[in-house]
Amino acid sequence: MRQLQGMDSSFVAMESPNSPMHIGSVLIYNPETAPGGFVRFKDILNFIENRLQLSTTMRQRLVRVPFDLDYPYWVEDPNFDLEYHVRHVALPKPGDWRQLCIQAARIHARPLDLSRPPWEFTVVEGLDNVRGYPEGCFAFVTKVHHAAIDGMSGIDLMEATHTTTPTTTPPNKPDDWKPEKIPGPVELLGKSYFNALLNPLKQAQVAAQAVPGVASAIKGLVSRDFKLTSDIVPPRTRFNKSISPHRVIEGRTFDLGEFKSIRALLPEAKVNDVALAVVGGALNKYLTAKNDLPKSTMTAMAPISVRSTDEKGDMGNQVAAMIAPLGSHIADPKERLEYVFKQTSNSKAMTNALGARTMTEVSKVNPLLYMALGAQLFSRVSLAHKVAMPFNTVVTNVPGPPVHIYSSGARMESMALSLICLTDGLGLAHVVQSYVDEAYISFTACRDILPDPEFYSQCIQDSFDEMLAAAKALDAGPKAKAPARKTAAKPAAKKTTRAAPAKKAPAKKAATTSTAKTAKRKPKPTTKKIESKPAK
Repeated sequence: MRQLQGMDSSFVAMESPNSPMHIGSVLIYNPETAPGGFVRFKDILNFIENRLQLSTTMRQRLVRVPFDLDYPYWVEDPNFDLEYHVRHVALPKPGDWRQLCIQAARIHARPLDLSRPPWEFTVVEGLDNVRGYPEGCFAFVTKVHHAAIDGMSGIDLMEATHTTTPTTTPPNKPDDWKPEKIPGPVELLGKSYFNALLNPLKQAQVAAQAVPGVASAIKGLVSRDFKLTSDIVPPRTRFNKSISPHRVIEGRTFDLGEFKSIRALLPEAKVNDVALAVVGGALNKYLTAKNDLPKSTMTAMAPISVRSTDEKGDMGNQVAAMIAPLGSHIADPKERLEYVFKQTSNSKAMTNALGARTMTEVSKVNPLLYMALGAQLFSRVSLAHKVAMPFNTVVTNVPGPPVHIYSSGARMESMALSLICLTDGLGLAHVVQSYVDEAYISFTACRDILPDPEFYSQCIQDSFDEMLAAAKALDAGPKAKAPARKTAAKPAAKKTTRAAPAKKAPAKKAATTSTAKTAKRKPKPTTKKIESKPAK
């Protein structure tokens, strides 16, 4: 039995019917590399069962202390049932991308059962008309509670359910996992009393550890290593109010090489700066069309991993946060990237001065009772309509595997969408992901706040296209200064035939894996258009 830490517990405290605190993804697999060229549901069950010992997360459940007087505990679940956690559905005909996204949004909107290990995998078959993928592909729609993983420990969970070759054998060591007895209320209350006595000592220790960071921050402020600016104060937007339980998901796929080439606009910028600037441009276009663009920049919370090498396989969250202005008030792509780089450099200097690790440690000594009461009050009184949020959205960057990986012998074709939890006051969140030679920007939104996800997805595409065109024009020199003609395709909703995509993705890099060289795959379009508004 192991107790959760403060940040992990906050995700449990914030759980509500409108705000389930889990994250997930939509992963697409091609079974042509599996034995016989196909994968059955029972093959997937057997594959995962044989690899359970590689994951700390998959057989542990949460046990909450009565009245939330202390942090919950992780307990090895004596009633673990793999078939409860791995489900199986099929899309109706025609089995297209829009249907997949609707199904994934509905799955993501449902809270997890916290009396069981907090994860679910739903196998979705029938993807016969998803453009860019061959018939017979299937998908995983994954859900894992945020109390169990952050972005980096989520990669470890993926490693436990995937292999680097299609024919990897199961682990040859015995599975020594043992279930534990679920502690009763009296035992849990006794532990909470003991921890309450120790908590003041822990708070004093954390406070002492924070003193050097505060001193460093003051010194940096005086020496102008960074500065406090009004740009980190977010404006109120349509995305920052109470949310409903309904979700929409959407996203775009880009060539990773093209994504990185945008740095030609500002060579010292990082790929993360490019992603922030693309999101800032998309928000500019979307809110301009709604006649609702704030005059000042919108901001994003950008998580920063502080997970050390020896904590790679640990459960829970080891992240701090940085406020990143998005330049949403700037239409010019080059100026916006320069602005984002300047602001993120300032925020990084401030975070480094305070100490990102120290910021994470402080969260570990906050009493859960206060967090739980605060979360319930915030939701029930609809404070999100009345108070300003510290940021407008989330943009988190999670690098994926640089080579092809496999599950049950099937090659993962795409990490198409990443799904993220929302809370009152935060109705839109983004994930930037990479896999092999592709980059993805996907978003999760409250359906009542963002009812037209296809349009916002097109805004992301248009923002990227403008930045890429500006980078190519700058790289080509004076001859390319004429405005580039955009090649955005028409919205999917207007199509009556399944025409070939207007723009094909470049061929896969030869340096990925030998399997990638020989695998027969349909060329994937640079973009995928998804209609994810559920039918009423």
